[in-house]
Amino acid sequence: MKKIRVRFAPSPTGFIHVGNARTALFNWLFSRKENGVFILRIEDTDVERSTVESEISLTQDLKWLGIDWDEGPDGGGTHGPYRQSERLEKYKYFADTLLDKGSAYYCFCAPQELEREREEALIEKRMPKYSGKCRELELSGSIERVRRGEKGALRLKVPAGEEIIFNDLVRGEIRFQTDFIEDFVLIRSNGLPSYNYACVIDDRLMEITHVIRGEDHIPNTPKQIMVYRALGWEIPLFAHLSMVMGKDNTRLSKRHGATSLDQFREQGYLPEALFNYLALLGWAPPEGREVLTKEEMVSMFQLEKVGKASAIFDYDKLNWMNRQYIRSVPSENLVRMAIPFLKRDGIIHGDITELHFLWLIKAINSIISNISILSEIPKELDIFFSFPISEMDKESKKILMDETSKRVILQFEEELLKYERINWEIFIEITESIKGKLGVKGKSLFHPLRVAITARSSGLELQKFVPIVEEGANLNFPRKIKSIRERISEILEFITN
Repeated sequence: MKKIRVRFAPSPTGFIHVGNARTALFNWLFSRKENGVFILRIEDTDVERSTVESEISLTQDLKWLGIDWDEGPDGGGTHGPYRQSERLEKYKYFADTLLDKGSAYYCFCAPQELEREREEALIEKRMPKYSGKCRELELSGSIERVRRGEKGALRLKVPAGEEIIFNDLVRGEIRFQTDFIEDFVLIRSNGLPSYNYACVIDDRLMEITHVIRGEDHIPNTPKQIMVYRALGWEIPLFAHLSMVMGKDNTRLSKRHGATSLDQFREQGYLPEALFNYLALLGWAPPEGREVLTKEEMVSMFQLEKVGKASAIFDYDKLNWMNRQYIRSVPSENLVRMAIPFLKRDGIIHGDITELHFLWLIKAINSIISNISILSEIPKELDIFFSFPISEMDKESKKILMDETSKRVILQFEEELLKYERINWEIFIEITESIKGKLGVKGKSLFHPLRVAITARSSGLELQKFVPIVEEGANLNFPRKIKSIRERISEILEFITN
């Protein structure tokens, strides 16, 4: 049996959209399941838009997501080069072969002439396709015109009255009539190959067995099949994946949220979570489970089980999945992951000490249940770094202004004078003393104290909050953490003025 070989062939003209990332991932899963070969090929013949920076970015994004390749621009392999810009001689060789066979011809029509033909066809309500006026030009004469420097594009002679039929591994049988397909360009007048030509040459020479790509490529498939046939080559199997849509059933775009891998990385999604979620866009494991390891996904993946319907990208579902992965990360590793976001928000600067690191472990663990993405950590840690008295809501202010609350807070300040430091045990001792002296307990005791030391009427349990704040107040953070004493003092000034 022939070894399975698949490829992901992005153009280095921008960032990788989640739809393309899902395509790469399905190719990767299929190749790994079948013990095949996964190839990364860079389709960079769009010289005006392709950049080295984009190529570097897309390879970094793929590696971040967890997709590696067996052959590619930076990974060796015997079927290279793996950039189309380095394969121009190969395209020329097979273009000459098609010319010699009479399957292709030079077209010398100017762009303005082609546009005029198109406009006339639209006015007359005909299909706007090339008329084929250069099709019967004598080959020797055409070659001489090109030799003298005249610009000419190379077109394939599309056979009339035929039907192109192929069995899509996802969608079943698909048919196209050749009468609706024009003699399409193989080599542009600038010498660069068209997409539908170059990818056929590359796929054949790289021995690709399965072409797995988005459904927007379905109209390209009959053209590519005709190139295969014209060269007498075996045609690979095709599988066209559904589009990735937003919840409103429109094509996923910026208005829905993050759409490219770099944006998800910047927001603090874990690559393992995004990998897992993308794998479930159009495919469901047989056991119905959702949180899976890579090894489980590989073992369960079946290309024939990929659905035809559009895949809906649900950010809420992705956030849920990301939370599951975040909670499974060891505390030390989670802090390391959070450091770039903490630096970005000014919570830490440069290197941190071991004491700061240990404090961050406790602080982040205390708020982890509120976190869906890593970029939310600084905001959630704000409960320790900020003491927003002036921004308190009406409920908090109402609690503070109650006469019983004022007595509790004043007594708390008095009790604090007995202690050099505060921890949870001492906090409880103080509240027990207040109970005995004022006869206040339960909500009437703890609710005023919560507002007094957090400037909020709800939030983290005081048992977690108090020791973390006190420990943090003794550390030199760029943003100072106020101690319990400082907070009580400021609150008393607020309620007595």
